[in-house]
Amino acid sequence: MCLAVPLKLKSVSRPHAVGEAGGLSQDVRIDFVEDVSPGDYVIVHAGFAIQKMTEAEALENIRFLEEIRNAL
Repeated sequence: MCLAVPLKLKSVSRPHAVGEAGGLSQDVRIDFVEDVSPGDYVIVHAGFAIQKMTEAEALENIRFLEEIRNAL
C-alpha cells in the first residue's frame, strides 16, 4: 500500500521545494505540479509532489491521518 501526505510548502526553488507537516520539514521535488508558491499545499508521494491541494482538502486529509494515528 502507498501513502501520500499533504505538505505545506515553505519555500520553492524549482525543481525543489521544502514542505512542512507536523513540525517536520522535507525536501520534495515539484516537477509534476505547476504554479506552486510558498504557502500552497501539495500531496507528496515518494518525495514528489503529485498534486496541488486546497487548504480545506489538505486539512481534512491531515485530520484523517491523525484519526488513524490515534486509533493505533
